[in-house]
Amino acid sequence: MDIGQQILFFASALGAFNGVILSVYLFFQKKKRSVAITFLCILLLSLSIRVIKSVFRYFNPSLPKIYLQIGLSACFLIGPSLYYFFRALQLKGQPVPLSWKLTWGVLAAIILATGVLVPYQTYPVTWNKIIVYVIYGQWAMYLVAAGVLLKHLLKTIFVNPAALTNTDQFWLMLYIGNCLIYAIYVLSWMGVVWGMHMSGPVFFSLLLYLTIFFHLNGAKLENIGLPEKPEKRKLPADDALLWIEKLEAVIHEKKLYQDPNLKLNDLAKYINITPHQLSQLLNDNLGKSFSTYINEYRIQEACKLISANDRLTFEAIGYEVGYNSKSTFYTAFKKVTATTPALYKESLPNSH
Repeated sequence: MDIGQQILFFASALGAFNGVILSVYLFFQKKKRSVAITFLCILLLSLSIRVIKSVFRYFNPSLPKIYLQIGLSACFLIGPSLYYFFRALQLKGQPVPLSWKLTWGVLAAIILATGVLVPYQTYPVTWNKIIVYVIYGQWAMYLVAAGVLLKHLLKTIFVNPAALTNTDQFWLMLYIGNCLIYAIYVLSWMGVVWGMHMSGPVFFSLLLYLTIFFHLNGAKLENIGLPEKPEKRKLPADDALLWIEKLEAVIHEKKLYQDPNLKLNDLAKYINITPHQLSQLLNDNLGKSFSTYINEYRIQEACKLISANDRLTFEAIGYEVGYNSKSTFYTAFKKVTATTPALYKESLPNSH
């Protein structure tokens, strides 16, 4: 191979190899994988296999027929995976329809039965005169069906392209890129335009790197098709203020912090709200967890006792304000005041 062919081989093969790597990465990188991501993995893998076949056939015309069969069989999955990828985006976490499973079961059965009963090695004429027509015809039908699903985005390109998000642009790039790859292969196969066969692999490499670019710029591929997290509802401001007042009143009056077994549920009952509402009130409105909120009250009371009573030991003060061990009291005291009980006592004006 001359230098030009080497560059062409490298660019095409690298794109195909990276396509396999990306599809495997997306398939295994999350425990919770959406249906849309599964179809995207199948699409990338199918295109990669088709491209690998094209690259090696171009540079090695005597490639064994089994590889030609695998490459053409992969084409049978490109159109369906693209179409069902866009269909799956509408599921938003819903179960996969039974009809989809049946369709893909039939596709897999056709590929397997054709490969076993009509192998390329034995029936090359059948593949070149009949099966290839079926493959490209089916691919075209699914491209049209996918285009119908994206018709609103396709219109937006001409009406208001600035309204397209990064994710919208990725969908369009993926669809239009597949259409161009299909056109390149069909025109080359039909002999309409000579010398285009290797344009498919090169264009796929470009499409793949654009996919990675969009992923890095906001079109988060790993979250494709997953249901969006519901927006967290905030507590009404008036209700939050009222509950905070009731909370502080009951804490002071009943000295609830002195109970070492006080739980979030117990405190919620005193002001007649749910534990979830109390937790949200503390976190969103006061910026504190339940344990931090109670510890601050306990340490404030401990500081008062240290200042007013020389007879109580630090351990006794800890028990008095709601701690059931000396170490827990010391840890909480230092966390709240950034000092120890002993140093705090020494810092008091009347300690000298």
